[in-house]
Amino acid sequence: MASTRKLVIAMNGITGRMGYRQHLVRSILPIRDQGGLVLADGTRVELEIILVGRNEDKLKDIAAKHNIERWTTDQDAIINDPEVDIYFDAQTTSRRYDALTAAIKAGKHIFTEKPTAETLEQAIDLARQASQTNLTVGVVHDKLYLPGLKKLRRLVDEDFFGTILSMRGEFGYWVFEGDVQPAQRPSWNYRKQDGGGMMVDMFCHWNYVLEGILGKVTSVYSQAVTHIPTRWDENGEPYEATADDAAYAIFEVETPKGEKVIAQINSSWAVRVHRKELVEFQVDGTHGTAVAGLFHCESQQRANTPKAAWDPDVPTTIDFMSQWEDVPANAELENGFRAQWEEFLADVVAGRPHRYELLSAARGVQLAALGQESSDQGRRLEVPEIQL
Repeated sequence: MASTRKLVIAMNGITGRMGYRQHLVRSILPIRDQGGLVLADGTRVELEIILVGRNEDKLKDIAAKHNIERWTTDQDAIINDPEVDIYFDAQTTSRRYDALTAAIKAGKHIFTEKPTAETLEQAIDLARQASQTNLTVGVVHDKLYLPGLKKLRRLVDEDFFGTILSMRGEFGYWVFEGDVQPAQRPSWNYRKQDGGGMMVDMFCHWNYVLEGILGKVTSVYSQAVTHIPTRWDENGEPYEATADDAAYAIFEVETPKGEKVIAQINSSWAVRVHRKELVEFQVDGTHGTAVAGLFHCESQQRANTPKAAWDPDVPTTIDFMSQWEDVPANAELENGFRAQWEEFLADVVAGRPHRYELLSAARGVQLAALGQESSDQGRRLEVPEIQL
């Protein structure tokens, strides 16, 4: 007879955009409302949710809307509550190190957003603390669970590309300044003193994307820019944008097969979209090329590659876009955040490590710090191995 296991999850920072929409509404609540998660051995994992935050009114409203009985503004008490199995953190980065440290000391399994800390030293310390326990600790690597990148990874695993040569990534969209149309992102994102900035926000993502698709990042050369110096806040008041709103970078990556891959990724909140999705990655190899967004993935084999010739005096008659074929999912692929939550919960029940842990998060913080240093110094920097 299959057994039932209840897990109590304290979800901190759930009043924020990502914590609420992706982690609560699109991940944990659907799992709860379907009666729990059924594991491969038939074990049913039932979830009890405790909301944690600083705004009492918002917590009350969310709890009432989604039929959640327990909520609290007392972070310390809930972290030390013996009934709590898992502590989840989606707070602002400045509050995360202390909360995760307390949760590790309290013996809680951890699932957390990133960056895990404001400094590399703190991020490494968290990884070191967790490595000395038997806790299951996971860091959100949501993009690797989305359909487009899962298809791209499958092509790598099937050796579709032959020798991998390069990757190109384009990410971003136009974030309105806030004077005429309201900005789509909060104003703190554009104030360095409040932890904002494109590089600190996105390089932790690019590190795990590069690791998850290609291999180890070995060097970085980058340029951080503040294209729009003045923006308007939530009250309609102008303020100086002190954080970078774009970052242009070249990474060197070494694959498990020893290939040296050049990855160029442009990230900008001051760019208008001329592509299928807000982010796309193109991987080129000797035998084929693929272009993937978060959901779509298209490929072109060497034998199907049209023979282009440069002639600026004659309009081309080749419809290059028609030469690409969709890569099928061949499976039902769900929301990336939910998919990783389900994997993490299964790891907790099995008592095993999660494959994306605090050391992977520390490497993301390291890459952001080195990216900023590279931009400040105007030179290419090696990425050293982190020692715990």
